[in-house]
Amino acid sequence: MKADFLALLQALPQAPGPDYPQGTPFVRALAHGSMRVELFAPAASGLGRDIQQPHAQDELYVVQHGTSGFWLEGQRSHVQTGDVLFVPAGAAHRFENFSDDFVTWVVFYGPNGGEQA
Repeated sequence: MKADFLALLQALPQAPGPDYPQGTPFVRALAHGSMRVELFAPAASGLGRDIQQPHAQDELYVVQHGTSGFWLEGQRSHVQTGDVLFVPAGAAHRFENFSDDFVTWVVFYGPNGGEQA
């Protein structure tokens, strides 16, 4: 399996949805078993903010391009190209004040409720 970054980026935004009337800012790149990889560019929605909700699976974000603030359960940090973030299943999180060119890979994996250490 292979995901083509440029082709996926050109496919954004995806079709409008109830939460994203101007277009959905993510596209599925790969899937296998419990693993799903998406490309997420929050500026593509035209909302100017990240409205995602907590997810049932653990997540990894690999920042492909740009800069952003990142809020995770009350803690804020700055992220940039090359950073990797872990978000446990069910944790509230969002990107804030992201640059127009901010793009990140999102990897969802494992069982609902997250992996147990």
